[in-house]
Amino acid sequence: MKILVCISNVPDTTTKITFTNDNTQFNTSGVQFIVNPYDEIALSRAIELCEGGKGTVTAINVGDSSTDPTIRKALAIGADDAVRINAVPRDAYFTAYQIAEYAKTGDFDMILCGRESIDYNGAQVAAMVGEFLDIPSISIIKKLDYDETTATLEREIEGGKEVVSVTGKFIASCAEGVAEPKIPTMRGIMSARTKSLQVVEAVEIAEVAKVVKFETPAPRGAVKQVPAEEAAKLIDLLHTEAKVI
Repeated sequence: MKILVCISNVPDTTTKITFTNDNTQFNTSGVQFIVNPYDEIALSRAIELCEGGKGTVTAINVGDSSTDPTIRKALAIGADDAVRINAVPRDAYFTAYQIAEYAKTGDFDMILCGRESIDYNGAQVAAMVGEFLDIPSISIIKKLDYDETTATLEREIEGGKEVVSVTGKFIASCAEGVAEPKIPTMRGIMSARTKSLQVVEAVEIAEVAKVVKFETPAPRGAVKQVPAEEAAKLIDLLHTEAKVI
């Protein structure tokens, strides 16, 4: 069994977000980058499925050389090898196309990724990869089992759960519950230095979208405290200022 796991290089959740070039570019100065947490869940499940010599796990990332430390962490967690598509990801379409083009050369049994990246929260890549490869795409799964020929996936729907059975190649985006994220061991960190990290040049495609401008949310207003005995004043503020009643 061969599994390809998509890895996104994202800012740590404690990062203060700022922009440069007239608010058209994310400012990476002083930012700590990490493996996208949802992708880490997907990677952990892939490693579990391949334990005991049942298969191999390849991590793939679309990014420039600055993402190498993040990819090395994926190797330290337990991926057997890794591939970096040498390009700055422009948008979800570009990223999905690069992943799909590489996947065509690898004969992978399944492709896993996180439900979304925590920076853009687009949740688009998995479905696009599925379309490019003409394989089933199952979104936001909560459970994944595999018996060498058939995958059984579970996801939540309104009012219950849905169980999907897939025979053949597929791609799935993983959410919480699929696996517990693994912590790299010292042995894993040391072995990551010697594992293969292949760099592949990106395939040129037409630009279909362009960032015009980023905007940060408006700052929160000051908190108004109303004494408990002044319920009428509170109701008036909720009606005239907050406009929630």
